[in-house]
Amino acid sequence: MTALPSSHPTMIPIEVAYARPERQAIIAVSVPEGTTLAEAAALSGIVEMFPEIDLATIPMGIFGVEIKTATTTVVSAGDRVELYRSLQADPKENRRRRAQAKPRGRPQTGR
Repeated sequence: MTALPSSHPTMIPIEVAYARPERQAIIAVSVPEGTTLAEAAALSGIVEMFPEIDLATIPMGIFGVEIKTATTTVVSAGDRVELYRSLQADPKENRRRRAQAKPRGRPQTGR
């Protein structure tokens, strides 16, 4: 007996994560096998929670690794799709400012 193709796709569990400084969300969702990162983000409903998200332009990744092809990369069961905000300040610029604020020269000892 041959198994007939199922009309119901296999669902896989994933998470979609986004964070602002004052509020974070990790949404557990089941998506059909073959779903891309971008589709998973849309299916999660995260845009309703964070209306500033533009799924067409926001950088995305899986477990901290940015994925440049979010519209074609397929998620796997257990993946955490992350949506990345742009940085408010350049880390290199912050380090430069901190270094300039420190006194220069050798520390004075109490002799």
